[in-house]
Amino acid sequence: MIEFHSVSKHYPDGTTAVSDFSLQIPAHRTTVFVGSSGCGKTTLLRMVNRMVDPSRGRISIDGTDISGQDVVQLRRSIGYVMQNAGLLPHFTVEQNISTVPRLQGRTRREARTRSLELMQTVGLDTAMADRYPHQLSGGQQQRVGVARGLASDPNILLMDEPFGAVDPIVRAELQQELIRLQRELDKTIIFVTHDIDEAFLLGDQVVILAAGAQKLQVGSPSQIIEAPANDFVSSFIGAERGARALSVKHTENGPVLIDGQGRTQGRLIQDGSGR
Repeated sequence: MIEFHSVSKHYPDGTTAVSDFSLQIPAHRTTVFVGSSGCGKTTLLRMVNRMVDPSRGRISIDGTDISGQDVVQLRRSIGYVMQNAGLLPHFTVEQNISTVPRLQGRTRREARTRSLELMQTVGLDTAMADRYPHQLSGGQQQRVGVARGLASDPNILLMDEPFGAVDPIVRAELQQELIRLQRELDKTIIFVTHDIDEAFLLGDQVVILAAGAQKLQVGSPSQIIEAPANDFVSSFIGAERGARALSVKHTENGPVLIDGQGRTQGRLIQDGSGR
């Protein structure tokens, strides 16, 4: 479990990225930080592996204050996946994935075996192991990034807008892949996005943030949709515009559910009685 205890981050130029933020991140669940650009969500994420240290307050993992831990060992024990994958261009796919296991002392053979296993886990053909990042599609690069984040078998996985730079079809595939991986691997995931639909799809706990990492609402997707905390949250999630109101549309292939913007959300399944 990760806990933020009255955490603030102030920069020398007078900017306040985070102001008095407290939150409990439940273990083995996906928590999503969502909000507009500059609201402090990435700063919060990077505090967990001490890429950013708070100006005030503390962060603990399973009750232990991380400020007293060796920063290198801490970072190697936490998976980190960023936008645009952040792969080393002169390393092959296998070498990119095996970087952390090698730093942790595994032999080259052990690290390669682990890399090939992880390629299969994230849905990559192992025949790509000796290719370089520029030989892969954007979606494939992001899968390599996820595999690298999982390479040390971390309990915690930090994901900073990892699907923001790929096209919508690939993004949807990667989102479903992450749902599958979480179901199989049971990690504690903190996921950052500015897309509320992505937040509601992936998050067990969703944290809607305003400037300075001010918490506007924390809850499950259902709790937030059913009872927005205020008018801003209602507008942010699209409730005001009826964007999340579902209705039935009858088509040649049977009834489907559509949202307030006319987008199909799924098929309406009827039971044997026709209901």
